[in-house]
Amino acid sequence: MTPETAAASWRRILVPPLILLALILGVVLAWYSAHSLLMLFAGILFAVFLDACTRGLGYILPLSRAWRFGVVTLVLASLAVLAIAWGIIRLPSQARMLLQVMDTQLTVLENWLASFGIDLFGPGGRHDLSQFIADPGRLFGHVQYAVSGAYVFAITTIVIVCLGLFFAGQPAAYREGALILVPRGARPRMREVMNEMGQTLRSWLLGQLVRSAIVAVVLAATLYSLGVPGAGLLGMQAGVANFIPYLGPLIAALPVALVTMPLGLATLAWVMAIYFLIQTIEGFVIAPLIQKGSVNVAPAWTLFAIVLLGAMFGAMGVALAAPLLAVGRIAALRFYVEDWLKDRHQGAA
Repeated sequence: MTPETAAASWRRILVPPLILLALILGVVLAWYSAHSLLMLFAGILFAVFLDACTRGLGYILPLSRAWRFGVVTLVLASLAVLAIAWGIIRLPSQARMLLQVMDTQLTVLENWLASFGIDLFGPGGRHDLSQFIADPGRLFGHVQYAVSGAYVFAITTIVIVCLGLFFAGQPAAYREGALILVPRGARPRMREVMNEMGQTLRSWLLGQLVRSAIVAVVLAATLYSLGVPGAGLLGMQAGVANFIPYLGPLIAALPVALVTMPLGLATLAWVMAIYFLIQTIEGFVIAPLIQKGSVNVAPAWTLFAIVLLGAMFGAMGVALAAPLLAVGRIAALRFYVEDWLKDRHQGAA
């Protein structure tokens, strides 16, 4: 046996176990650093949003990309400051009122179901929402837990924003820096797929933002016209929840129903009928017009990903499940179906 033949034999024996070991180590590392990886992906998603705004501004202002990025950053920062200032002044009183209403209606609903022998909240019962209003620290069981939770949320938000600013400032430089780790011959293909992923994320993100804004505005105006208290806040929470496909609208329906219950059964029926009508029109008419098939993921897989990642990684997993699935689908189609299986027809789907 020649040395070349012996080396080839050893490679055939050693390479598969080493690849399997590398995959196992990669999965373990990803599992234990899941929160950091999700923060990184959230930063990339925010960078995609900034990049989309910068690209769109190019159709209006004939400036260099650096100037357009500066304008976008300045405008968004100003809007964020105004929103925070408005929230500090207006939101606490509205949120306190809505929580009190929802707590009262939950008690009514609990007592009504108890008359039929149905224990809505189990043997442990439920906590009075007004307790959290009087003492916000009790929401986490203790004051330091509340402070710690707020601190972690603030740090996570700052990290995501900073990552987005850095990535969006020089997207090509970061992309080419990542491609250095790929063999030279595979770089053009990797660059092509990364560009496709970026386009998919832009389409998905902008589509979700537009859809959420439409739902928030239309629902808030409808609730206000019907005399529902806290219409603006209810519309806002419905818009934010709508960012999560399929599951979000169902979650947002509960606060709307609880706040509307004191106005009577007829008003409740009208509000819920209008709410689901808005969601139906948004899902079956507005969404296809906005996204135009750019994110072609089956609804069942999207819902499954939301439930699975939510169970594994909590709220951040729920929020990022849909874009992660869209990017993962592209990676599977291009690298596995097209390049490995050589099935170009299926990969183009």
